[in-house]
Amino acid sequence: MVGDSRRKALVVGLDVGDGDLILKWARRGHLPVLGSLIERGTWARLATTAELLHVSGWPSIYTGSLPGEHGVYYTFQPVPGRQGYRVFAGDQYGRPTFWSLLSQSGVRCTVFDAPYTHPEAGSRAAQVFEWGTWAHHWRPASTPSSLLRRLNRACGRYPLGLEALNVGLGPLDPGDMRRRLLASIRAKANATRWLMEWSAWDLFFVVLGETHPAAHYCWSPPSAGDGDDNDGGDDQAGLRILYEEIDRAIGAILERAGRDVTLYVISGDGIGPNQAGWHLLPEVLRRLGFLAEPLTEPTGSGVESGAEGGPTQGGGRATDPIRRLRDALPRDFRKSLARRLPASIRHRLAQRVDTAAIDWSKTRAFCLPTDLEGYVRINLRDREPLGIVAPGLEYERVCDDLVAELGKLTDPVSGRKAVREVVRVDEVFPGPRRHYLPDLIVVWERDLPLTGLSSPSVGTVLGRSPDARPGTHEPPGFLLRHGDDIPAGGLPEKDGHACDGHVCDLAPELLSRYGVRIPGYMRNRKSQPATPRGELP
Repeated sequence: MVGDSRRKALVVGLDVGDGDLILKWARRGHLPVLGSLIERGTWARLATTAELLHVSGWPSIYTGSLPGEHGVYYTFQPVPGRQGYRVFAGDQYGRPTFWSLLSQSGVRCTVFDAPYTHPEAGSRAAQVFEWGTWAHHWRPASTPSSLLRRLNRACGRYPLGLEALNVGLGPLDPGDMRRRLLASIRAKANATRWLMEWSAWDLFFVVLGETHPAAHYCWSPPSAGDGDDNDGGDDQAGLRILYEEIDRAIGAILERAGRDVTLYVISGDGIGPNQAGWHLLPEVLRRLGFLAEPLTEPTGSGVESGAEGGPTQGGGRATDPIRRLRDALPRDFRKSLARRLPASIRHRLAQRVDTAAIDWSKTRAFCLPTDLEGYVRINLRDREPLGIVAPGLEYERVCDDLVAELGKLTDPVSGRKAVREVVRVDEVFPGPRRHYLPDLIVVWERDLPLTGLSSPSVGTVLGRSPDARPGTHEPPGFLLRHGDDIPAGGLPEKDGHACDGHVCDLAPELLSRYGVRIPGYMRNRKSQPATPRGELP
């Protein structure tokens, strides 16, 4: 029966929470709450859509569906009928969230700080948006509208004082970030406990977003020493302090929830070194002849140096006046000015600068915004307003050529292959929202710090990444279940490589728990990776 206290569920999300580190620190006694919960519950490694589209993990968890069904994968995304891309918007989701489906069936749901969400038509859940998330994709608000005011009055405002879209990709002091995050974790736990008392709920879902900036700024590359210190344990002492606070926060939240609750702790991805070649990909496409740029008047010699040292035949690169103004300003001043602009204006200016450097009449493929994988979009006729590639055979030929050429890229320093694989989105993420996604995904070799790319067709493209953050997203995810109705599985003695489930599994499990019909699209995952690529058992 819906509303029966014996059926209460508490879902705690850890945004970019690393399961392997949790297991390691739980075994060593650093995380007593999580260690005890794992001992008396079950632990699963999760294959994840974030392996290929690293921000798609949460949308896939929410909807129980793959990106081709829900259509959400990044802050800036293409939309059929629009040239280039736009900022992720509230109408992007092609499938409802699990709390929307549950609340429509009478299950009382409270949702707190779920990243990448907006008010949802049809949802009856009580929800707080952007109180303490790391990246604001909407604005602080709530349903009902008075809830956020009450929360701020009772608990104060979120103390972090930093937000991803404002700080950009530059480095931040890890010590300062740690101090801010410790206070923020405590504030989130306090606010969660208050919300639990405020609302009558059957399902409570909260995301602790502090693990996300911690992953980017407080993760350290493991040292080359001997013994246990080299396995990511003591090397990550600064990060571990934050996870110890997360451990205490989960204990406090669980205490307020009550002993009869079933707990789920979930993350859609973990942490790894931030080294990829996405920043070099536009120049690669240009040299291969897929991406064309407007030309200025011809120079006397007919050849000018390109931005990465490559030649531009017939004239120099045309430059948008907004781009010229931006480049003329000192970097620190630009950042300071950008923070003062409304987000909508800042995003429009950024898109203007990006797309002004493309001659759409000659461009067959272009790069989409990213900070990890390489996202390539074909300039497809009838989908892009200025598209020139015909659907069908011509589209397939362009994709074939790109897959072949990108697969030849190597690291000019080591000579090793730079690209693990080039994934065709049609093959892995089909569905009604597939055209909201890239056409090709370039998956880099994870253990190469790429500052250049080489191939016979491209030559050598050099350039350091503008993203100075030491850590970033890396599969797999994890799911911890604990409760009287969950069998004890014990703390795993060592890390495995095979995945026991998928991030899409949670939504149908919760629907089934409350007797709500599971939509057919949640079962249609034939194309999902069974294990993280490169980590086959």
